[in-house]
Amino acid sequence: MNTPDWTLLHSFLAVVEMRSLSAAATRVGATQPTLSRHIRALETALGVTLFTRTARGLEPTEAALGLIDDARAMGEAADALARKARGRAQGLSGTVRITASVIVANLLLPPILAALRADEPRIEIELVASDQPQNLLRRDADIAIRMFDPTQNALIARRLGEAPLGLFGARSYFARRGRPRTVADLAEHDVLGFDRSDALLRAYAAHGLKAARTDFPIRCDDQMVYWNLMLAGAGLGFAQVLLAGRHPELERAEIGLTLAPLPVWLVLHEEVRGNARIRRVADRLTEALGALLRGA
Repeated sequence: MNTPDWTLLHSFLAVVEMRSLSAAATRVGATQPTLSRHIRALETALGVTLFTRTARGLEPTEAALGLIDDARAMGEAADALARKARGRAQGLSGTVRITASVIVANLLLPPILAALRADEPRIEIELVASDQPQNLLRRDADIAIRMFDPTQNALIARRLGEAPLGLFGARSYFARRGRPRTVADLAEHDVLGFDRSDALLRAYAAHGLKAARTDFPIRCDDQMVYWNLMLAGAGLGFAQVLLAGRHPELERAEIGLTLAPLPVWLVLHEEVRGNARIRRVADRLTEALGALLRGA
C-alpha cells in the first residue's frame, strides 16, 4: 500500500463532508474531475472503496469512516505547520487580520489603523468586526481584541486595561423625559435593552434589580445599532465611558448603578508571535489602546 499525500486526503474529507463531488470541488476551489481523480487515486493507494453512490449522494463506506479521524488529524497538523511557517516570516509587509467587537472596530480602531498604515504602508490590514469570538487556533484571525478573559490554550494574551461602563442618555432624551435620580427612577424611563442576549438582565440581577426583557421598550443585540439608538434619544443606554465621553450629545445619568468594567485583552496565537509584521501591529495596538484605556 502506498502512503497517500495530503492533497488526496484533503479532497477525501471535502467529499465526506459535502457528500457530493461538485459541492466538494467548490469548497476546495478545484474542479469536479480533479476531485474524482483524487478519490480514485486514494482508493488505489489504499486498496479500498471509499464511497458508494446513493439517492442521497456519495456515502462513505465502512473503510472510509475508519479513515476520517486520522485524515482530520493530518489536516490539523498541516494547519499547525502553516502557522509555524507564517510565524517565522520576518518581513514588515503582507496582511495582518484583526478581529474586534463591533463597537471597538467602528469607534476605536479606525484612527489607530490609519496611523499604522501611514507608518507601515506595506502592511495590509483585514478587520473583522464581530461580537462572536473568532478562533485564533484555526487562523480565523492573527490578532483579536477581546472584552473577556481568554480561555483557549496556545494563545498569548496581553491585558490592556479595563473599559468602565456607565448609563448614558442623549440631551434630547433628557430634555423630553427628564433625568433619573435613583435606580428606582429607571422604572419610569425608557432603557434600551438587548434582544436575545441576557447580559443586561444578568447585570440587573447582580444589583438585586428585577427586570424582564419586556421592561426594555426597544431591544437590539447589534451594538452599533444600540449605540445609534442611544444617540438618537430613543432611550437610556449602557456604554463604555471612554466612548460616550467623546460624544457631546451624550450625558451620564448618575444614579449609583455601577456595572463591572470590561477587561480588554489583545490576543494572538503563540506560533505567530515571531512574525515581524504581526508583532508590529500587535505592539501598535497595545500602545494605542492601552493609552486610551488609561485615560478613560
